[in-house]
Amino acid sequence: MPHFTIEYSANVDCLVDMDEVVEVVRKAAVETKIFPLGGIRVRAIRCEHFAIADGNPQFGFLDMVLRLGEGRDLATRKKAGEHIFRILSDHLDPVFAASKFALSFDMQINDKETSWKRNNIHDVLKAEAAHG
Repeated sequence: MPHFTIEYSANVDCLVDMDEVVEVVRKAAVETKIFPLGGIRVRAIRCEHFAIADGNPQFGFLDMVLRLGEGRDLATRKKAGEHIFRILSDHLDPVFAASKFALSFDMQINDKETSWKRNNIHDVLKAEAAHG
C-alpha cells in the first residue's frame, strides 16, 4: 500500500489527460517519502453515469481515495495528504478554470488484521537498485 483510486465524471475527459493525472499522483506519493515504492498503485475509473448537485450535466468531479496500511501517525498522514492534494489540485487548475468542477481526496486506514497482500514488486525494485 498505498493504493489510490480515482473516480471521475466522464465529462472531464475532454479537459484532462487521466494518464497524466495518475502519474502526477504517483510522483507526489513518492515525494512524500513515507510509502514503499513497490506498494504504490494509482488507478482511475471513469464514471459514465453520475449526477451532481442540481443535475446540471456540465458539472464534473474527481474523487480520490487513498487506502493505506496502519502504522503512520496522524501528523505524517496529514503532511503527506496535504502534499498530494496540493500537487493534484495545482495540476487540475485548468479544469477549474474551464468548468464547474469538484475535487475531493480522502484517506482510509486498512486494519492489518483484515488486509491480505502478496507482492513481489518490492523484491524486483531491491534487486534493480542493487545492480544499479
